[in-house]
Amino acid sequence: MHISEGVLSPTVLIGGYALTLAGLYFGLKKSDYERLTTAAVLSAVFFTASLIHVPLGPGSVHLILNGVLGMLLGWGIFPVLFTALLLQAVLFRYGGIAVLGVNTFDMALPALLCHYAFRTWFSAPGIKPIAGGFLCGFFSVAGAALCTAAALAFTDEGFMTSARMLFLAHVPVMAIEGIISALIISFLKKTRPELLHFSSDTSESQL
Repeated sequence: MHISEGVLSPTVLIGGYALTLAGLYFGLKKSDYERLTTAAVLSAVFFTASLIHVPLGPGSVHLILNGVLGMLLGWGIFPVLFTALLLQAVLFRYGGIAVLGVNTFDMALPALLCHYAFRTWFSAPGIKPIAGGFLCGFFSVAGAALCTAAALAFTDEGFMTSARMLFLAHVPVMAIEGIISALIISFLKKTRPELLHFSSDTSESQL
């Protein structure tokens, strides 16, 4: 889902950085201090999983796991993704510094929205947590694909075909990540259920 350097227009790049900086501000302000270890582990998992890329036009297909990060971190997904993507850009030249804002926002916002949409499901009894995990994983990737496609489309109408291809190529990834997210929720439900409980205002414990 990384967009490469030299593809997007300056307007889109600036807009991406502005939105990501806002996300970082609220992410650092509202992040739960007690979840710092979880955030570090998830950042490492994202960093490793998304290193395996299948090139596709101006972007690429790979496991994203933004749904898992969104499920467990809420607003904390912005600093976690930003850090991981920055390291990938510097160490492996995936994505790039110029597109760092857009790439972070595209993956973080949909996962954050899914966190708020499904977080009450994660601690519910029965099969609801597993269903919530699947939907969170599926729609986080779907939203990221849509945001990335929109960034390409807003840059140039000539990218519309690439934008459609990018989204369609991620449909299997959506299903796979939905299953992975559901399995993780099922595992945490048995081993670390406290990670699936969220306060109504995550700013109660701030970094």
